[in-house]
Amino acid sequence: MTFSTISSFQPTTNKQLPQQLFTAKSVIPVSSDVLWRIERGIVRTLTWDEEGTFITLGYWGMGDVVGYALSKVKPYQIECLTSVEATIIPPHLWHEEIKALLSHIQQGEELLSILHQKPTSLKLWHFLLWLSEKFGRDLEQGRLIDINITHQDISEVLNTTRVTVTRLLQRFEAEGKILRHKRSIVMNLRTQLTEI
Repeated sequence: MTFSTISSFQPTTNKQLPQQLFTAKSVIPVSSDVLWRIERGIVRTLTWDEEGTFITLGYWGMGDVVGYALSKVKPYQIECLTSVEATIIPPHLWHEEIKALLSHIQQGEELLSILHQKPTSLKLWHFLLWLSEKFGRDLEQGRLIDINITHQDISEVLNTTRVTVTRLLQRFEAEGKILRHKRSIVMNLRTQLTEI
């Protein structure tokens, strides 16, 4: 599974678009007539069911475009996982963000395909690969997933239990497929898919 980042197209207008700064754990305001381009930081888009269980719709970083206009899901929320700098993109400039919009669709479909894989161990492995390709950086030991994501967060994305995620991560670590780096995960990309 490969993931290619498509950089966003910069607006050609001379007028400087408004930017806002958000702190980690804050929520970016949503409106049907506003898109946000992430200039720095990481956000996740999410919804929740009647029982209050969170459903993660995607993880987004630099160059990605997010906003309620891209979704029909209600409720819809954009949560900052780190400090974030974002630019407001008004509707009359959306056409200039075509590469970022196509990337949004591609990432959403790639994540959806991961969620339908079986068994859960394979689903988790591909999700970790997806995160490492999108938010990773190379280290001598492998590829560091440079995003603070908890076992609970992962379980919400994969529609499984936190206990299952913890057990599988411990198994991956014991088998040398991943390493722990403080609170982050380093992927051993030499691991063959058939070994999962």
